[in-house]
Amino acid sequence: MKIIFAGTPEFAVPALAALIQAGHEITMVLTQPDRPAGRGMQLKASPIKVLASQHNLNVFQPESLKPAEVQMQIAATQADVMIVAAYGLIIPTPVLNIFTKGCYNIHASLLPRWRGAAPIHRALLAGDAETGVTIMEVVPALDAGAMVSKGALPIMESDTTQTLHDKLSKIGADLMVKAMSSLVANGVLPSVQQDESLVTYAHKLEKSESAIDWRKSAVEISRQVRAFNPFPVATAQFRGETCRIWFAKAQKGKAKVGEIAGLEGSILLGCGDGVLQVTELQMPSGKRQTAQQFVQGQHVKLGEFFS
Repeated sequence: MKIIFAGTPEFAVPALAALIQAGHEITMVLTQPDRPAGRGMQLKASPIKVLASQHNLNVFQPESLKPAEVQMQIAATQADVMIVAAYGLIIPTPVLNIFTKGCYNIHASLLPRWRGAAPIHRALLAGDAETGVTIMEVVPALDAGAMVSKGALPIMESDTTQTLHDKLSKIGADLMVKAMSSLVANGVLPSVQQDESLVTYAHKLEKSESAIDWRKSAVEISRQVRAFNPFPVATAQFRGETCRIWFAKAQKGKAKVGEIAGLEGSILLGCGDGVLQVTELQMPSGKRQTAQQFVQGQHVKLGEFFS
């Protein structure tokens, strides 16, 4: 099968690697242009470009897929199918029409729940019991294509966006390889339309959402902390400085809102309902620390407050 693969971040890497391993002919890899990164703001290749270069694949990095000359280069590869995984650019209808075997996307949710930019974060924030991956047909409307296959994953109390991201990327890779094997064998992939009455949208995260409101329940705040790990990280004020809260779990208990109510191996903080057990945090210009390291380094005392 001749495939064009379109992807950019780490989430897409397992899928491209699996398709290469499965023996498919990757005629072109589409990925976003190199972007400035790091303190020196040097141009940095995407994780997908790095992998593609290691395998000497044809890498194409247009700013947009709308120009006719870009679409001509894509068509010239004579690929049968296009696979998309967190590419980050809109795929115009003329590009979708190039592929005789279709265009398929790896989406990190159990569609039709959580269409959009931040499905993993929103599933955690909402307290969903499970999440997953959907292989779907790419259509002009946002994540609205018919569904080919799904893989579900329970959300554990210890899960963060990072841990779910890593697990879901592997599930997506496995599902896509199976889908392509089926397409080779049968020439078509059966699909099911999404139920529009069940659609929810995973809107892009706003940095303003990272600030913790201690009047909320410990359960809600725990979800917020885990959803915002590794980015942009939940924040609170401690001694007039912004403290980043990297990991926390909800517990039963009672204390004044924001009050430090326990320091045995973790920091227990009062919430609107229950207490939050904070186990990893970070002060400005400091390193991520365990709660015990933080308590010792900052000489934290019972009865102090986070706000």
